[in-house]
Formats: sequence, C-alpha cells, structure tokens
Amino acid sequence: MAQTWFDRRTHAGRRWTVEELLEAKRASGQRLSVVIPARNEAATVGDVVGRIHEDFVRRCDLVDELVVIDGESTDDTARIAAEAGATVHSLAAVRPELGTRVGKGEAMWKAQFVTTGDLIGFVDADLTEWDTHFVPSLFGPLLTDASVALVKGFYERPFRSGSTDDPNGGGRATELVARPLLALARPELTAVVQPLAGEWAVRRSVYETLHVPIGYGVELAALIDVADSLGLDAIAQVDLGRRAHSHQSLHDLGPMSVQLMAAVFKRIRQAVPADVTLRQFRAVAEGYAPVVHDIDVTERPPAVQVAR
Repeated sequence: MAQTWFDRRTHAGRRWTVEELLEAKRASGQRLSVVIPARNEAATVGDVVGRIHEDFVRRCDLVDELVVIDGESTDDTARIAAEAGATVHSLAAVRPELGTRVGKGEAMWKAQFVTTGDLIGFVDADLTEWDTHFVPSLFGPLLTDASVALVKGFYERPFRSGSTDDPNGGGRATELVARPLLALARPELTAVVQPLAGEWAVRRSVYETLHVPIGYGVELAALIDVADSLGLDAIAQVDLGRRAHSHQSLHDLGPMSVQLMAAVFKRIRQAVPADVTLRQFRAVAEGYAPVVHDIDVTERPPAVQVAR
C-alpha cells in the first residue's frame, strides 16, 4: 500500500508554474495563506518572510496573506518579520480568552483564527538554505486536485557541524522516533519521506476539524488524522529539493521526542499521562547531574469547536 501511494501521490517540486497556479486559483476562487510560526528567529525570519513576500505578494497575487505568529520572542523576530512584509500576531494576543500554551503547534492552531485562506501553507522560520519555489510547490496539488487535502514537503536535509556537511545526517527525530513509530502504528504512512516536515499545506476545511498538539507533534498528528479520516489518497507529497536549518542539541531532541510519541500514542488509543516528566542526565565533575523537563502534551480541540 505504501509504495503504491508513493508512486501515485509523489510529485516533483517544480511541476507547476506560478502562472498555472494563478489560473487555477482564480478559477476556483480560493484564497491562500502562508503561516510562519516563529520564536526567537531574528537571524533568519527576515529572509524567509522577505523572499516569500517579494515573489508571491508583491510580484503576483498567489499568496493573499503572509502571517507570522510570534511565540513570545525575546529578540527582534516580530519587528524584523513585520518590516519584511508579514502581518505579525503575538501568540498571546490571538483569542486570549482561550489561554496560551508554549509550542509550535499552539502557534499553528491559533493561526486559524487570524487567517482567512481556504488553503493554509506552513513554512518554518529558521530556514538557512531553501528556495521560494517551496510555496507554489506545496499549494500545487491542492489547487489542481480537489481530492487532495494535505500536502507534505520533502527534501534532502543535511546536518552541518563545523566543516562537516552530511547530506543525509539531518532529521534525527525523524529517523529515530517518527519513522519507527509509523512503522509500528501506521505502516501505510511509511512512504511519507519527511513526516515531520515543517513545510506543508492543508485545506482549512480539513485542518479546522483536527485536534492539534501544542508542541512538536503537530505535523505527525495532522498526517495521521487526515489519513485516518479521509484515506491515504487525500495526502500528497512534493519534492522540494534541499533544505537546511538550525539544529537542536541531542538533549533538546528528548522533549521533542516525547511530544511526538504522545501524539502517536493518543491516536492508537494508548493512555498518555496528563503530566509528563522527562529526566535526562549531564556529565559533570562530580558525576551526573539530572536535568528534568515537564513536558506539555496538551492537544487543542478542533478550531470549529471554538469558532466565534
């Protein structure tokens, strides 16, 4: 099943021209929103926002809304993003009566309340090597095939450390956590090349019906939920080429992995404690010092349930 889906639903990233997609957009009357969740990404968010704005807002009207959801940054992320052309919303200011949690998924969930696009595309804010063709490539299957509900980007994902550049070394959480989890819980999804890709697009009418983890489980949860509710063929994937970004430390990947596992456990009806504590250890002069993380595995309800 997985290989058959791969052969049928995998596309080259530059398959559609912008002109073709503009025509498809006008014929369907759909609006497109690009959302960039960001927290303390002052070094890169200006490039990401600025290039998308230049190519798809200023030069043409493919993108109707370019929105940054700022997750309470302590640097100049919000200012830089606004100056580059984005409409910036503070996470806490979006539907404040619903409260605010800390996490990437929280920003992506709240984005539904400040955007109007029929199609919503997500792009990470920390990209250091990428191209603007990511945007039309992600929207291409949605604009040209009504049966597609969710599109995942995939790419070569290098790992850089000093002078070392391993073209296949990135995606440690993907290879060690997400892919093994799918092999056990949802083998039909094992042909998704980058299940945790931060570059993806979805129909609002579908996304607003999904439960959304507030942390790093957001992409994996959406992938599983769309496959479960609409079938495998509602998902497509697009080759975006090469993508590089900043890397988290090995210890920082621990809390992320807990959130990924919690998202999958909930979808296979395995009990997940409300309060999750991860204990790690660091070597110090006196031996080993514990590092304790309290990890939030909350999921937000479908947006349609809290719509005004």
